[in-house]
Amino acid sequence: MTETVPAGRLSSVSSGNALELRGVTKMFGALAAISDITLTVRSGERRAVLGSNGAGKTTLFNCVTGDFLPTGGTIRLFGEDVTRFPAYERIRRGLRRTYQISLLFNGLTVADNVYLACRGVSRGRFSFLRPRESDALIARADELIAAVHLQDWRDISVANLSYGQQRQLEIALALAGAPRLILFDEPAAGLSPTERSELIAILQGLPGHIGYIIIEHDMDVALRVAESVTMMHNGTIFKEGTPEEIENDQEVQELYLGDGHA
Repeated sequence: MTETVPAGRLSSVSSGNALELRGVTKMFGALAAISDITLTVRSGERRAVLGSNGAGKTTLFNCVTGDFLPTGGTIRLFGEDVTRFPAYERIRRGLRRTYQISLLFNGLTVADNVYLACRGVSRGRFSFLRPRESDALIARADELIAAVHLQDWRDISVANLSYGQQRQLEIALALAGAPRLILFDEPAAGLSPTERSELIAILQGLPGHIGYIIIEHDMDVALRVAESVTMMHNGTIFKEGTPEEIENDQEVQELYLGDGHA
């Protein structure tokens, strides 16, 4: 069984492909939520997946993470076939994911939440011993808190954070351990313009070896933090290209933004 690299020991070397999907399909009865998805994401690549509601974006994420097993096709993570693997095995191989709805311990502090995330993917996760002040995971948690710009709120209860700060905290949790690919599911949803700017700065500041795929309805955010874009429509891939190509594509404008977009 493969163990996660202990927190703090993040490799800076990336090569090959992080994710390869070949003909991935997910059926719910007679309904194809996604159909024949073929997609390659390089190690360290930052990709946006865009599309209107019902396009199949979140179902795609659920298949990649193991929340859903695909009806057909194969999923390879860093060269390994994980199509039938449970979610925790994919996590051990460096996959992380955030959700549309915040999943946090509201009664604990920011520091406690991040420490628990680091502890949860470490070899000592089942120990009942209280951590010492010299615990390396406490230091790692502080590094992640700083990476998402929450150091001034380290000892504040999560329930007292703004919604935008809670979304920032979720990114810190996703960075625990040794992530190599992170799936962000609409991280800008519900954020104010100032909070969106903070989110962009955080995503742009992530270490270069950590790739990510972001689902986002806010095209201004998505196109600023991605180097490649996949457009989905009715459960299939509609177009792929650079942010500039997608932004200037007439068919994309008509489908995604409406005929009145100039």
